[in-house]
Amino acid sequence: MSDIQSTSLKAGQQAPKQLSAADYRKRIFAILGASSGNLVEWFDFYVYSFCAIYFAPAFFPKGDPTTQLLNTAGVFAAGFLMRPIGGWLFGRIADKHGRKTSMLISVLMMCGGSLAVAMLPTYATIGAWAPALLLLARLFQGLSVGGEYGTSATYMSEVAPQGRRGFFASFQYVTLIGGQLLAVLVLFGMQQWLTKAELMDWGWRVPFVLGAVGALVAMYLRSSLAETASEGSRKKKEAGTLKGLLQHKRAFINVVGFTAGGSLMFYTFTTYMQKYLVNTAGMDPKVANGVMTGALFVYMILQPIFGAISDKIGRRNSMLCFSFLGMICTFPILHLLKDVTSPYAAFGLAILALTIVSFYTSIGGLIKAEMFPAEVRALGVGLSYAVGNAIFGGSAEFVALSLKSAGMESSFYWYVTALCLVALVVTLRMPDPQRDGHLHEDVDMEHDDAAPQVDSLKQHKPA
Repeated sequence: MSDIQSTSLKAGQQAPKQLSAADYRKRIFAILGASSGNLVEWFDFYVYSFCAIYFAPAFFPKGDPTTQLLNTAGVFAAGFLMRPIGGWLFGRIADKHGRKTSMLISVLMMCGGSLAVAMLPTYATIGAWAPALLLLARLFQGLSVGGEYGTSATYMSEVAPQGRRGFFASFQYVTLIGGQLLAVLVLFGMQQWLTKAELMDWGWRVPFVLGAVGALVAMYLRSSLAETASEGSRKKKEAGTLKGLLQHKRAFINVVGFTAGGSLMFYTFTTYMQKYLVNTAGMDPKVANGVMTGALFVYMILQPIFGAISDKIGRRNSMLCFSFLGMICTFPILHLLKDVTSPYAAFGLAILALTIVSFYTSIGGLIKAEMFPAEVRALGVGLSYAVGNAIFGGSAEFVALSLKSAGMESSFYWYVTALCLVALVVTLRMPDPQRDGHLHEDVDMEHDDAAPQVDSLKQHKPA
């Protein structure tokens, strides 16, 4: 290494390894394989939210439309409460038995949950058992998704080439948003071909069947993925254990802190936004669906762009941009959307909000993975994310609809703003994981098992 190259590196940091063309192609294939399962998982999970308008009366026949949506939102939130359990269970599996094994099990569970929802009898057929079984199916799916996020974020972060991790790891949210977008597109297509009565009678079941079939395809693609967790890290006694994770309490608390604001804002302007435009702004459901279809597509395209930006400016600076802009812009955006009449104006405001959220979502999985060592990485990412996401992200619709029902809808705007402030404070107090974190070497894709990963920059000798 030349003197110029040496002085350009941070103390103790090694130069990125030069990858062969074959190795680079393997990494791209691995990203695509992991992404396919991620897309299906989130399609299955979000179909529930987007179809709720049509199946809510079938499971909760009593009450006005807001009460029915409130009941389905409660079941949606309950699915999030299973995420910490899923984050712990699948994180442990991933750290002790491999990322690939964990991802295969999670997508199989999602397949079963979607198929169960598709086949559920309604309240008219079995009475109170109908909403109870719906809740059970959602809890099963919540367990699956709780494990999917942490494991796929860990896998994609580890397989992404050093120096371009922000760009490549952003594809986790490309497919996460893609799952949402696909759910919206499927519903939009059904709205064009089926009447409202048909959608409410049986049409809402179709997307759940499609999700179950897609999960089987994702299982096949994931079965050929290479493992990124080294045998050495998996055999450590603290691998996948809460005791091992407790050695990194500060990282855990930081992730919960900024996940609270990031997840709440994400779900506010994605899954809840369709209902907000219909239930608050009075927009026609088809028009609102079209607005959100276009907005989610643009949002998906933004992820690699903002991921690449984070490779240049640092993860911490990206998080500062998100939390500060979210804090000052959330209230005015939601206030303007409340009285919006033009779909174009609604589209523009939604894009503005989603652009701000992109500073977080494009690196959401990667910044968490960089904060934990290999032996507890999947557990650390999955559990800390799931705790913050379950409490604040999953409850977004329930809190918003509850406040609306109580005549205090604007209080929700301040609630989102306050959580963005929390994310800002947490980010200001933490070091940049890209520079000072645990993920600094490329795994070895030339072999079935990954080369031992360096757990901390402190273990490197100065270049």
